[in-house]
Amino acid sequence: MKAAVIIILISIFFIACNSSAKQQSQTEAVLPDSTGNTVVLTDAQMQAAQLQADTLQQQQLSFIIKVNGSIDVPPQNIVSVSVPLGGYLKSTRLLPGMHVSKGEAIAVMEDLQYIQMQQEYLNTKSQLVFDEADYNRQKELNKSKAASDKSFQQAQLKYNSSKTSLNALAQKLKLINIHPEQLNADNISKTINVYSPINGFVSKVDVNIGKYVNPPDVLFELVNPDDIHLNLKVFEKDVNKLKIGQHLTAYTNNDTGRRYDCEIILISKDISSDRTVEVHCHFKNFDKNLLPGMYMNADIEENNVKVYAVPEEAVVNFEAKDYLFVETGKNKFEMAPAIIGISEKGFVEVKNAGVFKGKQIVTKGAYTLLMKLKNTGDD
Repeated sequence: MKAAVIIILISIFFIACNSSAKQQSQTEAVLPDSTGNTVVLTDAQMQAAQLQADTLQQQQLSFIIKVNGSIDVPPQNIVSVSVPLGGYLKSTRLLPGMHVSKGEAIAVMEDLQYIQMQQEYLNTKSQLVFDEADYNRQKELNKSKAASDKSFQQAQLKYNSSKTSLNALAQKLKLINIHPEQLNADNISKTINVYSPINGFVSKVDVNIGKYVNPPDVLFELVNPDDIHLNLKVFEKDVNKLKIGQHLTAYTNNDTGRRYDCEIILISKDISSDRTVEVHCHFKNFDKNLLPGMYMNADIEENNVKVYAVPEEAVVNFEAKDYLFVETGKNKFEMAPAIIGISEKGFVEVKNAGVFKGKQIVTKGAYTLLMKLKNTGDD
């Protein structure tokens, strides 16, 4: 009886050992040497996985830099309209957004000083006629010694003074758009016209009818759209990819489908505190609906950039990080971190290419390796 029990126990022991050995053999067959970021396959698994590997290759790719900015106007294209002598606004038809032409009357001003200045000009003009005649008379008398030098000098002084006063008053009248050569006693006016100095549109109206404005006060702000441009903020890491004359497309948040073709005309040399550089772009065809200060997005495309790249399927993503599998021995592969850049035409740029140069990188079947490496327990 005891012998039978011993035989049964020995049999159970050998069965357990065989089962454990079989289980260990199966585990080793799945991942014989898989540890950390390294995976090793059997010959049978290599054949089933149909992996392909290759070295890093240079590819001609295009990239798009997405930036934003706003519509800007250079200072020389913004005109603030004021009245040098001040006055009351009698009438205007301007509203923000309206188009104006150079030389067009955009407002009418009135004030008593306009009348007084015209009166003073005409009086000075008449006085000059008298002073000139007296000067000429004293000049002739002085030649014949019929008048003293002092009388002649006084006449000359008075004539020059009247001439200076008349010229000064003439310039003041021109400042308020009154032509002195056309002025006479019959056309003195209490009003003056304010004319647009440029072709453009109205961006601001700062007055209302009946308001008195002082000489430094701004009535209107006009914008010349001929040189209106797009001011973009580009991060310093992307600045070296840009050049003068490079093309881009811009669009607003409200209408992303409508694209505006632009061209880079200036790249700033200063880096701001937020590590961006100002890039100024010119609209090829400006739309009057685009107003200064309006926020815009832009896509800057660079064509035929030569970079080191791998096929897209070579890159695996695990826990929000990108990796490539590098062949390190027979049926042995290591998962190495990769810094990914632009992608196009089925290829992805590898920015840390120096780590992978000359090495065999798995270009097909990379996710099969990732599954084998990270799901060992399921096998």
